[in-house]
Amino acid sequence: MHQDWIWGLVGGLMIGAAAGVYLLINGRVLGASGIIGGLIDGTGRDTVSERVAFIGGLIAVPPLLVPLYKVVDTHVSNSALVLIAAGLMVGLGTRLANGCTSGHGVCGMSRLSLRGIVATAFYLLGGGLSLVVFRHLLGVI
Repeated sequence: MHQDWIWGLVGGLMIGAAAGVYLLINGRVLGASGIIGGLIDGTGRDTVSERVAFIGGLIAVPPLLVPLYKVVDTHVSNSALVLIAAGLMVGLGTRLANGCTSGHGVCGMSRLSLRGIVATAFYLLGGGLSLVVFRHLLGVI
């Protein structure tokens, strides 16, 4: 039996636990795009150190886990153009939706927020449509 689903489960549990701890300690919803966006647009000046620590953790932890895994198949495209376009589309989408998967999908849905549920439904639909167009119709991913 293929065991990849276990890593998704473990990752989901870790994100959910991190979101719960962040809410308990800071009293705010954990939204990665909001944390990064607050640094970029200057609205997060009062919490710069916690924002930088969060981003530092996002960057530092994956390389620390490399010794535990021999090969990690991420299925990431080899095309730099596709990766740049995907990053820009995700960034634009999170700004338009006032949040990202961690804010709306994990925190919003767990609090039964209508806004979070609707945003999650739309970004899942958008991701599915993007997959159909870019993989199956255009063949670029």
